[in-house]
Amino acid sequence: MIDYLRIMLAAQKARMDERGASAVEYGLLIAGIAALVVVVVFAFGGTIKGVFSDTCSTIASNASTGTTCE
Repeated sequence: MIDYLRIMLAAQKARMDERGASAVEYGLLIAGIAALVVVVVFAFGGTIKGVFSDTCSTIASNASTGTTCE
């Protein structure tokens, strides 16, 4: 009977232990953020490229050194 109680107590302590839970939660959070970044890049990639291209063209046209955007 004592052995049974020891086993039950050890099992209960193992269930109550949360030391590894935060690492798993951080891993899931990082995976979610990475997935969100991938979706945003694929969804708005062309628009972002256009904005940077327009900005570069404006800077190059206003520069006195004759630089290009390549």
